[in-house]
Amino acid sequence: MTNGIYRSTMHRAVVNSQKERLSIATFYGPGWSGNIGPAPTLVTPERPALFKTIGVEDFYKGYLSPEHLGKPKSYINDVLRIQNGHVKG
Repeated sequence: MTNGIYRSTMHRAVVNSQKERLSIATFYGPGWSGNIGPAPTLVTPERPALFKTIGVEDFYKGYLSPEHLGKPKSYINDVLRIQNGHVKG
């Protein structure tokens, strides 16, 4: 959605027996019939789309497929990333 402008960091939780820890997960859930792709305001002639726009249903089918399960970066990089103006995969 950010067209590669904002990058997430790899992270993990570590249990600490000395301190209480509270985690709250939040989720963004687009409508099943919607689309996922770079926000139009972040795509410009100077910074073209780096990822293709795909239907939410198709995204989840691919993302959760046995081929990509447990490897979320592989689906995004191998299927959704646009390479040199062409959709990869």
